[in-house]
Amino acid sequence: MPYPSGHAEKSKAKIVEAARCLFNAHGFEKVTIDMVMKEAGLTRGGFYRHFASKEVLYGAAVQSFLMGKGAEWRADAGVDPTNLSPEMGQQMLDSYLSAKHLGELENQCPMIALPSDVARQSPEVRQAYQNLLTAMVWLFESTQEGSAAKRRQRALAMSALCVGGMVLARTIPDSELSEEVRAAAYQAASDLTKT
Repeated sequence: MPYPSGHAEKSKAKIVEAARCLFNAHGFEKVTIDMVMKEAGLTRGGFYRHFASKEVLYGAAVQSFLMGKGAEWRADAGVDPTNLSPEMGQQMLDSYLSAKHLGELENQCPMIALPSDVARQSPEVRQAYQNLLTAMVWLFESTQEGSAAKRRQRALAMSALCVGGMVLARTIPDSELSEEVRAAAYQAASDLTKT
């Protein structure tokens, strides 16, 4: 009996989402294909119908965040990329550098969860990561006022504060310092919106 129309695409999407959650929680090295397929509710044999390797899946999982879980996160946070106002840039900062976002592991942005892993991967995986950063920079740049050069500089700095601040805060054990790092990154990024 043939599979219904769209079955292959749905299976692939389930694999990518399961992998994204597992990679966020455990990193590239500790996640196996068997773990991914079990989480997706599929058999291991089906993996190779969709992906040539675990690394190819890793790139797809990183890339999927922008229009998948990332789109859901933006909608829940009230971030509307079609409303390019200074208020929307601030809303992005408020949500991205929030204590709630810091506490989410499976649904956290791969730029926070995976930077060291990604740095050791193929150019394709690093490009997928860069695509996420490019989207963040674009949103901040598009919501700033001033010359193109100033908007670009502030957007890059805000993005670096968002990702770097959250990476540092996440790697510190639950402590006052972790919260201080997150709050300081938030304040510094917010201050950039006012310059």
